Amino acid sequence: MLWLKKNAKESLNRKLYETNNNKNLFEGVSKKFDLKNAISLVEVYDNSHISGTNSVGAMVTFGNEGFVKKRYRKFDIKTKGAEQDDFAMLKEVLSRRFKRAILEKGNYLTLPDLILIDGGKGQYSSAKEVLNELGLYDLPMIAIAKGKMRNSGNETFFYNGKSYKFEKNDPTLFFMQRLRDEAHRFAITSHRAKRAKGLSKSLLDQIDGIGAIRKRSLLNHFGSARAVESASFDEIKSVEGVEEKVAKKIYNFFHE
Repeated sequence: MLWLKKNAKESLNRKLYETNNNKNLFEGVSKKFDLKNAISLVEVYDNSHISGTNSVGAMVTFGNEGFVKKRYRKFDIKTKGAEQDDFAMLKEVLSRRFKRAILEKGNYLTLPDLILIDGGKGQYSSAKEVLNELGLYDLPMIAIAKGKMRNSGNETFFYNGKSYKFEKNDPTLFFMQRLRDEAHRFAITSHRAKRAKGLSKSLLDQIDGIGAIRKRSLLNHFGSARAVESASFDEIKSVEGVEEKVAKKIYNFFHE
């Protein structure tokens, strides 16, 4: 029991330390950009796509206790023509996120104290346009743009018509890079998942006589169309609802 108490105490102390450290980092951001309000919740936005396909917008959230995974959101881009346009994608994502917050108020995510977006002046202007249209004039937003060589440590930050730079060893810079990198990671992960789903769908859709129910059974059993492709005839035949004749058709499709 003593070790349980000791572990619980250490865990609590670590959490208190991290919370206090995060508060200091928030204060560093407020001081650098001369923000009027205190910060305890930041939302960070990024987009991911390959040549305009499977375009996804991503939002991650960071609070006093660290990244708040239950507040992460992904947005499948719906606006026609926006799939390759970073500005249009960002506009759609912010518009959907904050319109819903305004309409549903208490039933949706609370507003953050600060928005951080991956991009430069252009992205900042596009995002500001959306916030102004929704009447969110006082919600502060900062854009983080990579340097000319896209090297970490040479980022330029844009806020309220001014540009900012940090010393390369500034803890506040590392903090903001960490926020940006987590949004980037989540955007890429969401994009890959969407792409894999699309590949699975398109491969199985090419086989005649494979309806929605059989397709679902195959995907549930194997996990992806790629796994179906590498499965043996007997493995395919063992899937519930897939009789021998259909199993042969599926196997032959991938192996002829």
